[in-house]
Amino acid sequence: SFQGSQGRAYLFNSVVNVGCGPAEERVLLTGLHAVADIYCENCKTTLGWKYEHAFESSQKYKEGKYIIELAHMIKDNGWD
Repeated sequence: SFQGSQGRAYLFNSVVNVGCGPAEERVLLTGLHAVADIYCENCKTTLGWKYEHAFESSQKYKEGKYIIELAHMIKDNGWD
């Protein structure tokens, strides 16, 4: 039930082969957050963002986690 800038997205505890930009404050659908864009280390495409800080107590569970937009995911063999 997460939304990225380009549609549906997923929340992850960890990611690999991803770089992280500088954090900035953004007002998202769930309130004010400090987030940093994340990008593919290989092709440098922006994939989503990392939650650095949530200003609302109900959103604290997102801190340190990553949003990746479905539009940037590729299904590979063996992945359901």
